[in-house]
Amino acid sequence: MNKLIVVTGGTKGIGRAILEKFASEGFDLITCARKKDELDTLKLHFEKLGVKAFAEVADMADRNQVKKFTEFVKSLNRPVDVLVNNAGFFVPGLVTEEPEGTLESMINSNLYSAYYTTRGLVGLIKSGTAGHIFNMCSIASIKAYPNGGSYAISKFALLGFSKVLREELKQIGIRVTAILPGATFTSSWEGVTLPEDRFMKVEDVADTVYASYALSGRSVVEEIIIRPQLGDL
Repeated sequence: MNKLIVVTGGTKGIGRAILEKFASEGFDLITCARKKDELDTLKLHFEKLGVKAFAEVADMADRNQVKKFTEFVKSLNRPVDVLVNNAGFFVPGLVTEEPEGTLESMINSNLYSAYYTTRGLVGLIKSGTAGHIFNMCSIASIKAYPNGGSYAISKFALLGFSKVLREELKQIGIRVTAILPGATFTSSWEGVTLPEDRFMKVEDVADTVYASYALSGRSVVEEIIIRPQLGDL
């Protein structure tokens, strides 16, 4: 049986690139997103590549839908080798000026989704030298910047969650890695006038995730900072 990776928010951007990378290495896939048509297209694409792909509609900002997704994964009755908590979104703004409820929505999507997905699936994740959890943090997890607002708050918290989780799971051999990418060319940057080559490629982030996973179980990459060659935007 093939190894299995679970990636939340896998139809676009970094999540999709991670699925592509692990599929090329023979992994079966489970993912979720809010739009059924995009999930159906993704599922068909990967099945044509000869790997099994499972998909479930879920808005990961909604705790009940997170639980529904984790129950779906459990229903497949398969051990999970890799979990990537990738779901989330970015809205620029100032803490003092952003609309009421912005912090709550960012925390729900960018932090609670990872927290409750991990709690729901940790019992399936292989202990020993095989299991690995990746949390998609951000440069905003370590660096405050103008218009970062509640997004930066949520990503600081996600990095803290990663550190705590690593301490809890290291004794049973489950590795935890925080990925901190800078500006990556995804839909979050649609409409900007900067040239595409000013951004990192999603494939570079995906390759970094796989390289971290591929290390022996005696080592863990705790945190990875990946920036555009010319620096942050």
